[in-house]
Parts: sequence; structure tokens; C-alpha cells
Amino acid sequence: MIQLVRKQEVWLEHSAWFDKMEPPVLAFTLWIFAFLSVPAAGYPNGKVREACSSMMPRHEHSPQPSPEHTISVNETEFRPGDHIKVSLSGPVFEGFFIQARNAENLAGPAVGSFMLAEERISQLLTCGLVKNSAVSHTSKSKKTHVEAYWIAPTDAPEHVQFLATVVEKYKIFWVKIPGPVISQPNAPPLTTPTSITPETLPTSQPVFHLTKSFNASGCGITKFCIRNPPKCDPGTAYCFFLSFKQNNHSVLIEMSGPSEGYIAFALSHDQWMGDDDAYLCINEDHRINVNTAYLSGRIPPVLDSENGLEDISWRVADGLVQCSFRRNLRLPAYKGRFNLDANYYIFLADGEASEGGLIHKHHRQPLITNGMYNVTDSPKDVGGSRSPLLLKLHASLMFVAWMTTVSIGVIVARFFKPVWPHSLFGKEIWFQVHRMLMLTTVLLTSVAFILPFIYRGGWSKWAGFHPYLGCTVMALAIFQPLMAGFRPPPHAPRRQVFNWVHWSTGTTARILAVVTMFLGMDLPALNLPDPWDTYTMIGFVAWHVGIDILLEIHSYCLIRKVEVIDEDRIQILQSLTSAEAEGHTFKEIVLTIYICGNIAFLITFLAAIHQL
Repeated sequence: MIQLVRKQEVWLEHSAWFDKMEPPVLAFTLWIFAFLSVPAAGYPNGKVREACSSMMPRHEHSPQPSPEHTISVNETEFRPGDHIKVSLSGPVFEGFFIQARNAENLAGPAVGSFMLAEERISQLLTCGLVKNSAVSHTSKSKKTHVEAYWIAPTDAPEHVQFLATVVEKYKIFWVKIPGPVISQPNAPPLTTPTSITPETLPTSQPVFHLTKSFNASGCGITKFCIRNPPKCDPGTAYCFFLSFKQNNHSVLIEMSGPSEGYIAFALSHDQWMGDDDAYLCINEDHRINVNTAYLSGRIPPVLDSENGLEDISWRVADGLVQCSFRRNLRLPAYKGRFNLDANYYIFLADGEASEGGLIHKHHRQPLITNGMYNVTDSPKDVGGSRSPLLLKLHASLMFVAWMTTVSIGVIVARFFKPVWPHSLFGKEIWFQVHRMLMLTTVLLTSVAFILPFIYRGGWSKWAGFHPYLGCTVMALAIFQPLMAGFRPPPHAPRRQVFNWVHWSTGTTARILAVVTMFLGMDLPALNLPDPWDTYTMIGFVAWHVGIDILLEIHSYCLIRKVEVIDEDRIQILQSLTSAEAEGHTFKEIVLTIYICGNIAFLITFLAAIHQL
């Protein structure tokens, strides 16, 4: 049974390179964005697709000159569709890489596909556009013999030769060991030499180490820069930095960010995942591998076997991953590479990487530029946002509704009936204030409720309980004023039932709203600073409960004060009037302090949202 190329997982959960890659409430996301692991040649896991063309491991050492391993086949002739058994044997080795190529053009692409004979120690890889066109190892276990079956394609050349790269140890390896040539029946004799001389051995692309950190000099003057936080220094441990500097028909790209795993950026036609050109710098054992990937949608992308990048350099120091490379403005020979002289949204993300180059879903929302930019136009120094504007508005309106208007409205209805008993437009002042605040809450909640649906274009499947609780709060918020419209008269028998139902519904809505806000603060599309957001929300809840308890105690003490007054009726009335006046003043002072406190909490949250 043919084993398909084993794609490494990019996400531990659902997607995004960016928000857009994420399903509905996990917005923009998420690109990032998703990615595959870095397949570097010679790696223990055998993901060596970036060496498809050269078959050269990136071990920073030269290959051995004289092969010690041999390739054998069970047939010397083939027809399209035939299965040819290919064997590689010799002294103990750890890694291998086998391809079939046109014997008259050994520098050309792989020919045909393979089928595994030993799935435990070998795996199939896709080189270029040919699926399952190479075989490699699955681990660095010791081997002396491996087998696979080559399937001749319908458009096979007349002569096919098998080539192998064998890795004995990290520093000891052989590249493009020539194997036997097999031919189609009645094919003319092969005239092109089938051996590979040392002079024609491929060499790995030179990779240089950066000797010092990047700097922001020239940003907005000679190069296009993206920085987060704005104006930060790329040499500091908190700065995400990406720059583009054009030089004739090529662009030098520098990328830097605090990460123990990977940093990456992508060029996108919109703010959603799909049809994106991505570039990754992945830290594995303090070595950086630079790769490209085409993000086709909300699925793990296929890492490019050839990327067209030049002058690759990197540096790992002080918690920073930094890499630079050069690419041409246009790369028509490389599928998935966008032209750099066009307008794009630019995503910048980071995340963890594990052994073998496996990268995981970014732990926070990627940075996305606020508009589309052409990096080859006039130089600019821009920033971006890690949260979509519509979701910022959603969070802001919900905070205003459930941290200020509803809380103040409840306090007024509970404690200010005797304080504001006079009429205003035919109703008591306290009731008019209460009704205005509650209707404002419903209006703000309704507007905030529809914003995520507008942004996502539908329901979110990946935001946990947050959307479900949000719908429940919305339903209760609408039910409250509808129920109030059928309120019985003050002395009607059903008035007591109404009061309890009205209070229970409102209290349930407030509790669920707070829980929903707790859950929403940690969603990737918002992701307020943790644990600051949790402590601040706990502080707000404690503030509200404390004020409520204070006013309850004050009301109880006021009643007790009146009860202990002398039995003389006149004295009671005089004392009651005096006590009420003192109580009203106290309540108004507490309400003023409470409103100021709520506004302070609200401003704190809004400022944090604005910084995203």
C-alpha cells in the first residue's frame, strides 16, 4: 500500500496562520497562520524535501568522494506502469534519499513515483510536482539495507537512472550515488555519461551567521519596515521586526522576533487564511532553517522543496530569532511565490517548534498590517494589530454595557427609590434613570452581538463556550425589557412573582455576562495580557459586590436607627426625616464613587484593547 507523504502538523488545535486561518471566532487569523515542520535534509525524521533538487544534506560539510553503498534493481527493462524493485545496501548508515531521474538529464526533476516496501524505516516524499517521487528514512536508526518499488510513469523517458544520498553520520555522507540505468524496450543506446564526477557534485547553498543584531536605521527612509510595538528596536527582547529593502530586481528581507521556536511572515490578498505566500525562520537546536510555504487554505500547507531564496543568514541570541535572505521581485518558476511589487496585507507570527522542526500553532494572534502595502514603493515605517477592528469594537461595547450601564442601573433600582421619588415625564426619576440605562445596555449588547458574525461571516466553531454564553446573554437582555412591558400594577397579586422573575433574569444575565467576558478575554482574536486581564476583571467584580454590600449594610443600619428612636410620634417623624436625609446623601456619595470606579475599570480595559 502506498504511503502518502506524512505531513507534519502545524497546529495543535485548529488553524491560522492568521486569523483568517482560524474558524469564525478565532479570527484573522489566524494565519499563521499554520505551517509544516521544517524538512531539512539529513534531519533524523527524514523530511528532506528542501534537498529534492540537489540531494545535498545541509550539514555544512563536504560529501565523501568514493561511494561505499550500492543501488540494485530487479529488472533492466521497464514499461509504463511497471513496478521495479530498488534496493540500497552497504555499510551501516542512518539516513538515505532515493530518486529516479532521466539518465540523459540527471540535473532534471524526479521521474516516476515510489511505493514503500518497509513502512517502518522509510517514507515517501513529494519533490516538485511529482507526488511520492522520492524515498527517505523515518528515523536515524541503523540500517544496512532498504527497499522500495519504483512505478514507471506513462510519460517516462527512454532511460532512467536511480540516484541515492546516504548519511552514515552527520559529517560523513555521500551525495547522488549513481545506480543502475534501466531502459524501455527498443530504446536507442544511452549516449550521455551516467556517472557523476566529483566536479559535478552539488553544493549546498551557503548559509552565513549574522555577527550582530539588526537595526531600525533606514526604516521609512531607505527600507519598508513593520515593527511591533511601534518604533521598537529590533535588538531588544520584545520587538517584532520585518524589513524590505529593494536593490535593483531583488529585495533583502530581514525578520526578527523573540521566540524559542519560529517566526514567520506571509503576504496575503486579504485578512484571511488562504492563498498566501509564507516565509518561515525556524529554530531547531540553535540552528535556523529558512523555508517558504504556500498557504492554500485551512489545511497544513505543503512546504516548498525549492524556494528561490539567496544570501541566507541567521542569528540566535538573547532570546531572539533573526534571519535575513534575498529574493527576486518576481519568481515565475516557483509556484506560490508572489510578486513583491504588488499590494498585500502582511502577517507576522511566532510560535513554538519541537524536535525535528515541527512547528505548532502560534500561541497568540498574528500581527496584521492595518492596510495593504507595496513593500517596493516609497519606504514606510508601519505597525499593525493583533486583533481585528470589529472584534475590538465588540469587546469595547460589551465592556461598556456590562461594566457600566447595567451595573449602575441595578444599583439605582435597588437603592435609590426613596432617594429620587419625584416624577420626571410621568415616572419617578429613579425609574427613568434605570430604564434609560437598561435600554442602553440592550442597544449596546445588540450592536456588539452582531459584529463577530459580520467579521466571521457565520458561527464560530472554535471559540469554546464564549459564543454560546454570549447568545444566552443576548436572549436574556432582550427578554428583560419585553417582560417589563407586561409588568403588573404595584398592588396586583402577580406583582411579587414579576419582581422575582425580573430580578432572577437580570441577575442571571449579569453573572453569565461576566463569565462570558472572562472567556472572551483569552480568545486568540483578542487575547488581553494574561494574567492582568483576569486579575482586573476579578477586581471589578469585587468592586461591584463590595459597593452592593456597603449599601445593603447602610440600609440595614438606617432602619435600625429609626427603630430605636423614642416612642413619641413627633420625635419618630423628626428623626426619620433626619435619618433619611443623611442616608440619601450617603447613597449619592457612594453612587458617585461607584460610577467613577466603574469608569476607571472601563478605561483600563479599553486602553488595553486599543494597544492590541
